[in-house]
Amino acid sequence: MDSDSVRGINRRRLLGWGGLAAAGVVAAGAPLVGARSGHAVAAGHRPAPTDPDIPPATRPGGAYDRYVAKLAAEGKFSGVVLLSHKGRTVLSRSYGMADKEKGIHNHEGTAFSLSSAGKPFGAVAILQLAQQGKLSLSDTVGTHLKGYAKDIAEQVTIHHLLSGTSGLNTPDEDVQRIFQSRKEVHEYHKQWARQSKVVAPPGTPTGHSGADVAIPAQIVEAVTGMTYWDYVQESIFKRCGMTGSAFYTRPQWLTDKHIAHPYMKVADGSVVDAVRNLDQGSPYPYVLGKNPGRSFIDAPGDGGFATAPDLVRFAHALGDGTVLDRPWADVLTGAKIPHGSASFGAYGIPVSIVNGQWVFGRAGGNPGVGANWSIYPYTGWVGVILSNRDSDGVSLQEIIGRQTQAITGASPGDGGGG
Repeated sequence: MDSDSVRGINRRRLLGWGGLAAAGVVAAGAPLVGARSGHAVAAGHRPAPTDPDIPPATRPGGAYDRYVAKLAAEGKFSGVVLLSHKGRTVLSRSYGMADKEKGIHNHEGTAFSLSSAGKPFGAVAILQLAQQGKLSLSDTVGTHLKGYAKDIAEQVTIHHLLSGTSGLNTPDEDVQRIFQSRKEVHEYHKQWARQSKVVAPPGTPTGHSGADVAIPAQIVEAVTGMTYWDYVQESIFKRCGMTGSAFYTRPQWLTDKHIAHPYMKVADGSVVDAVRNLDQGSPYPYVLGKNPGRSFIDAPGDGGFATAPDLVRFAHALGDGTVLDRPWADVLTGAKIPHGSASFGAYGIPVSIVNGQWVFGRAGGNPGVGANWSIYPYTGWVGVILSNRDSDGVSLQEIIGRQTQAITGASPGDGGGG
């Protein structure tokens, strides 16, 4: 796990729910028009030139489009950006290579590593089970799991874990270990989470520790009898129509032409493929700590891969009752813990108020990986940024800020995502 991704990504950027369905977005799986690399969507699917709900900065050729194109031209961005308004693609751009060795370009159908941007899937899974009456958010860890210290088992609740108020501290992961199977990854993280210790009274805002993600995933498995990966694939990705999304394994990452390889900068200034250069036989062993290619599959509760259109489908599904009944979607995104003047913690996502409206979503990052999805429920906008290359001096936070500025008119420092 990447420790809440780039904590440099401002928690202010993700928003609390509000009314995606009421804002008029279409159902999950609504068709999203394909776009060639570096080109906008087909003219018939663009908003009318006079549509007052489409700010000029969001349109093809607008300020945001020009900004991302400039970054790509300077070698500072490789990936996909997508802006959707009420179910219609307004802007879709793809830049750079998904796999340089094989000459495969990024495109709208490319799946990117999500890192921490995939953590909210775990919170959605827990709330689905709560909605079905199979667990309660007030259940303690010991209600469903064995092997945890007594103070954790009897005092820490699911609510504490999802809201970042568990008071737990989890040891650092072994970032140099190379896993060889799903079973090995599963067993390692099961034991790793059980090494957590209570360092503050449960209910105290302490940020998200590794256990805050790993333990809910274990509870999903205990309640359903399925692996976390299989449950999310069946009950979230499949229900949302996210056909390009999955918890891919390293062998799939190496061979599937639809999955973007992460390109990370190493000590000598060169940029290398983080999947192909992942072990001690590489000339770049352990260059940047956690190489995303080292794990056989993402840890339960974390990560996954998704395409940009699939993340839009996920956003719509949160608003129209596809994955959670509306009251439970409100529980997911409702502000729980204040983090700043207009930013809050929800369940697995930061939420914030930007320029008078709620925004929510999630960002994540690892070497060569940057991902963010942001939802603007009052106006029906969804923004996605997926990157597979380390940039020179341009943070994901900055790109998110430019996206939010284009959609809401806020200053670039006010983000939505994170």
